[in-house]
Amino acid sequence: MFDRGESAGAKICNDWSDGVSWMAHPEEGGQRVSHAIRTPDGVWLLDPLDAPDIDRALADFGAVAGIAVLSCWHSRDADVFADRYDVPVSVPDWMGRVEQRIDAPLERYSGSFPASSIRAIPSRPFSVWDEAVLSHEPSGTLIVPDSLGTIDSFLVGEEQLGLQLLRRLRPPLELNDLEPERVLVGHGTGITENGSAVLRAALRSPRRRFPRALVRNGPATLRNILRTVG
Repeated sequence: MFDRGESAGAKICNDWSDGVSWMAHPEEGGQRVSHAIRTPDGVWLLDPLDAPDIDRALADFGAVAGIAVLSCWHSRDADVFADRYDVPVSVPDWMGRVEQRIDAPLERYSGSFPASSIRAIPSRPFSVWDEAVLSHEPSGTLIVPDSLGTIDSFLVGEEQLGLQLLRRLRPPLELNDLEPERVLVGHGTGITENGSAVLRAALRSPRRRFPRALVRNGPATLRNILRTVG
């Protein structure tokens, strides 16, 4: 599901005027995606995974201002990028499990995200689940690291964007009022057309679809959790 070896080369899966998303291991089943987004303060790297050619792609967006980890379930290669660009790793002050995973200077923030044009939305459905959803209003971009995804293990029926199995029981309804142009996720290619409509569809009656999702995605979800915790 997740390739822990060195990347053979990144695949750009989303590219727009203010940012880029890439897969460091495009052949893996989990399709982990990292993001870079341009702000007035410089470019921010979000949940980055290293790849031999990614620095060239990032250079088009300006100097790196910071690195951010958005989920307590992973640190990815945040410390590698922090060392390379001589910037700290930013994490919300309420997010657990991350500090022991990162070998780099760590900066905790409370409330506002360090980049003024990005808003951090806390999403904490369970005691062991801390996630920061980011909204970049200037570009109409919503970044959801773990709760939403576009790979098969997130989807049921005709869904384009689906909730992680456990999040169907406690969906992130705080996102209902947002109207993004694009929705980027941590697993799978992002939604770049009709983002608001696709987001609303994903958040509509998720509990009703839970039994079907449990049958279809339950085994894969359990394997992913065990691999992540392990």
